[in-house]
Amino acid sequence: MPELSPLLAGASIVDITPPPGLMMSGYAARTQPATGSHDALTARAIAVGDTAIVVADVIGLHEESCARIRSRCALPDDRVVVIATHTHGGPVSMAGRGGTAFDAGFLAQLEDGCVAAIDRAVAAQRPATLSAGMGDNPGIAFNRRHDGGVIDPTVPVLRIDAADGKPIAILAAHACHPVVLAAYNRQYTADFPHYVREALEAADPGIIAVFLTGCAGDISTGHSPHSSISTVPTADRTYTEAERLGRRIAASASAAELTQLAGGVAAAAAAVPLDLARNETTPLPVLAAEWRAKAAESDPAWATLYECWADWAKTIALQPVAPWTGKVTVLDWAGVRLSFMPGEMFAQSALNVRGDAARVHFVNSFADGVPGYIPPEAEYPFGGYEVLEAHRYYGLPAAFAAGSAERLEAAAIGLNAGFDRARGSSST
Repeated sequence: MPELSPLLAGASIVDITPPPGLMMSGYAARTQPATGSHDALTARAIAVGDTAIVVADVIGLHEESCARIRSRCALPDDRVVVIATHTHGGPVSMAGRGGTAFDAGFLAQLEDGCVAAIDRAVAAQRPATLSAGMGDNPGIAFNRRHDGGVIDPTVPVLRIDAADGKPIAILAAHACHPVVLAAYNRQYTADFPHYVREALEAADPGIIAVFLTGCAGDISTGHSPHSSISTVPTADRTYTEAERLGRRIAASASAAELTQLAGGVAAAAAAVPLDLARNETTPLPVLAAEWRAKAAESDPAWATLYECWADWAKTIALQPVAPWTGKVTVLDWAGVRLSFMPGEMFAQSALNVRGDAARVHFVNSFADGVPGYIPPEAEYPFGGYEVLEAHRYYGLPAAFAAGSAERLEAAAIGLNAGFDRARGSSST
């Protein structure tokens, strides 16, 4: 295991908001470009010792972008994690994913911003103390696949203060899709994470707030999935509602009872190959023709989705169905664990990785590559968008095979167990 590092910490924020006019990502029904910004899109970094996380307000980053960011920043590649908030209110941020063309200028701006955020956080490091705790369930998250289904109710909180008592950063997480704003919205926005951070920063001037979206692949705020295939505003998909929900998470984080920590910093990472498996049984040319026909007779919102699928059947679907390799990283910050997995993982995966240990443990997906949903094996018999269809929108030739989530979970659990063994042997 890596040697423990001295406890130094710093944080930074870099504005990555592009000008209006770029196509946005997250809803096939949204076919017009952005008209402006509601709130700034940012890259926010926390560096502790020789490790760092950077969180960008985009739907996802391609694993190749993440690799470039890690290779360019001031810290070693295997000790840095690049994460997306998964807002559906940002520009297209992944080449070949998201159903529409990306802007190369914004992609460069995004990568530059993440590198700058990491490097500035490193440059701002100073002796620090960490404290952590768990907030109560804010009551905003619902399983969107099963009525009353599994959620991850936790709100882990980590606070970092300089040795002189001045605040540095607060990190909070909650597993819920940041998709309050629907396809009708054409303003750049971080969605409810913006309001979480705004409230936490207002309560403690000078602190930098960072939000992690957890494993939220099957979790939303309770709206109907079909309301995302619509450009008609509804009362539960507004900025007012995003603010209400964000402030509930912030209130939970603020009320958490924090315990001061002692210890060093360590990191470990693993590459995990995941098999893809085609679930379309009808020949691709036939599917393409069927989807074109459906597009011709559907309303514009659904027509755009069917056109996307038809294009996929004639291009990306013809690529070899080869394994995709994901990166799993676990950080240990003075005993607090931060486990990061790629893709859109489900809440059950977070619960499996966290287990029953009493420690504060952030379990997050959307990290170091977002190639689509990676559901638990138990979800495959239920089918649905996340299991059967989303790979077409995400630009993969086939869906992730059953068992993929369990491979990622096992890697994260194994890395955490390695830290436990190292701590145990060092204390005896």
